[in-house]
Amino acid sequence: MNRLVLKWGTVKAWDLETDDARAAFQKWASYGMCMSAVRHRDTPEQRQALLAVIDCMDEITLDLEGRTVSRDEAKEYVRTYGRTSVDTDSET
Repeated sequence: MNRLVLKWGTVKAWDLETDDARAAFQKWASYGMCMSAVRHRDTPEQRQALLAVIDCMDEITLDLEGRTVSRDEAKEYVRTYGRTSVDTDSET
């Protein structure tokens, strides 16, 4: 089972068992990462790669909320984390 834990809008922990998940994760990691999730900020390209990682996951947990979420919920979390209403208003 492929598992992913998200925190502060990015990856906190992972457990990958399939080649597809490992390849998607490697692409995300190839952009570089800080070993502290709180300090890490994904680039737009890295965020897209993380969305591909999410597609390979069987279980996704939001660490700060302590709950398991669907792939769609996880993607929305990654896309919108840290955005203010001004940021989202300017995109519509």
